[in-house]
Amino acid sequence: MSKPSYAVANKADYGIEGIREVKIMWVLGSILLIAAIFLFQLDGLVWTIVSFIFLAITIISYGESTWMTLSSKKGQGRVVNDMFGKLNLKKDDMVLDVGCGRGFLMNSLAKQVSGGKVIGIDTWSDKRNRNAPETTLQNAKTEGVKDRVEIQTADARNLPFEDETFDAVASSLTIHTIPDPDHRQKALEEIARVLKPGGLVAIMDFMYVEEYPAILAKAGLTDVEKSQFYFSMFPPVIIVSGKKKAE
Repeated sequence: MSKPSYAVANKADYGIEGIREVKIMWVLGSILLIAAIFLFQLDGLVWTIVSFIFLAITIISYGESTWMTLSSKKGQGRVVNDMFGKLNLKKDDMVLDVGCGRGFLMNSLAKQVSGGKVIGIDTWSDKRNRNAPETTLQNAKTEGVKDRVEIQTADARNLPFEDETFDAVASSLTIHTIPDPDHRQKALEEIARVLKPGGLVAIMDFMYVEEYPAILAKAGLTDVEKSQFYFSMFPPVIIVSGKKKAE
């Protein structure tokens, strides 16, 4: 049976995750390719071997940078589509996006809640991806969902919301950026705290995901699941999902 297809953000420019690394790999690959071509013309087995090594690194560099670009442009949308299948959103839901960045997930969520609202929080500290509130709001306007979104400057470890505020909480590539394990636990506990009884959560990430299920379960979530790896993104990601116990 085919998976349901949900509308995701597709009009604004959300940039490329890890754009700095992508540029570095393209430059490195290009330099090594030129060096490989030059060395291949020299006499001697050693130079031939070195040129093939340089060529192999070039292929890897070009391959990873292309994968990362496609991950942001296409792959992320496929994973978000599966996240929505786990969130079971209703048109009038109140939804939180933890770490909204430039708004791809937030705006995609807003497309599902025509009569509801999505609040995106971020610290706007990722300057490499030109994260800024103004950019995020402009992207929401471009997607036609600005009337359904609100952004706030806030830390995931101290969410400025009352208990049991949201019908659903989502997060993409954010929790892993918190280096301290106790602080990551606090962020996940905060997500559980602001979720309504019976509310759903879906977290996309690629590091520390083995920690998330146990923390969420201890914080009051049931049916906590960890998906398979999604190789349409680089690095490959996992979705951790669950439901808050109903009172």
